[in-house]
Amino acid sequence: MTESLDALISLVAGGRVVVLSGAGLSTESGIPDYRGPSGVARRHTPMTFQAFTRDPVARRRYWARSHLGWRLIARAAPNAGHRAVARLQQAGLVDAVITQNVDGLHGAAGSGSVVELHGRLDEVTCLDCGNLTSREEVDRRLREANPDFVARVAAVNPDGDVDLPDEQVAAFRPVDCGICGTGMLKPDVVFFGETVPPQRVARCFALVEQARAVLVLGSSLTVMSGRRFVIHAAKRDIPVAIVNQGPTRGDGYATVCVDAPLGSLLPVVAERVAGGVPARA
Repeated sequence: MTESLDALISLVAGGRVVVLSGAGLSTESGIPDYRGPSGVARRHTPMTFQAFTRDPVARRRYWARSHLGWRLIARAAPNAGHRAVARLQQAGLVDAVITQNVDGLHGAAGSGSVVELHGRLDEVTCLDCGNLTSREEVDRRLREANPDFVARVAAVNPDGDVDLPDEQVAAFRPVDCGICGTGMLKPDVVFFGETVPPQRVARCFALVEQARAVLVLGSSLTVMSGRRFVIHAAKRDIPVAIVNQGPTRGDGYATVCVDAPLGSLLPVVAERVAGGVPARA
């Protein structure tokens, strides 16, 4: 562990680092991972774009579950890992953050130049007119449309979806776009079956190509959406460091692998390489 930590600190100290973060970075903020030690096993299949747009019953079920899950996500606060990343940015060592998370916690911790690969839960888009609405406004409208909706959350997932028995959502009423009046509303996140917008992907590839090193934090790299950037870096002989609890599908591309809780390890790294830079409150 000591040798790996020293190698990690040496890599970060060289600067021009691009961070690629995943759900494991947010577990200490109370948002469970899918696959890590604190992960929750889904009892239902993640919502696909096709089911959401074509099946009114599936759409109602999603909004009922997400309506409850959003309240938990909205209360989440950045943890020591998020703050350490922001501190490394303030010290000029991290150039940008590519995150697979949709919780907005990097920005809340003070990080800038954040590319939210899969979108963000605090915005809602109309699939007809394209209008963007804050999740707080949609939440208010959903509360008004469902004054008697009472359900108990069994578990929340990293995308804000929750486990909820079907019988508890039968009477739930979704709402349409408040601007065009009839448009279908969808959280501005990438669902299964959707593709990340090409311009967003291109920006991430460009950031990786300009980096001196890539630092993966809290991602199992199971899906290609994030792993492709690790592969891209490795093909260009750009060093990759991975900090995660448990193995990842990117370990074979990494120069350094550290298995440790991020909330404990990252503040140590930040203090060692950016000790003179005060942490932002």
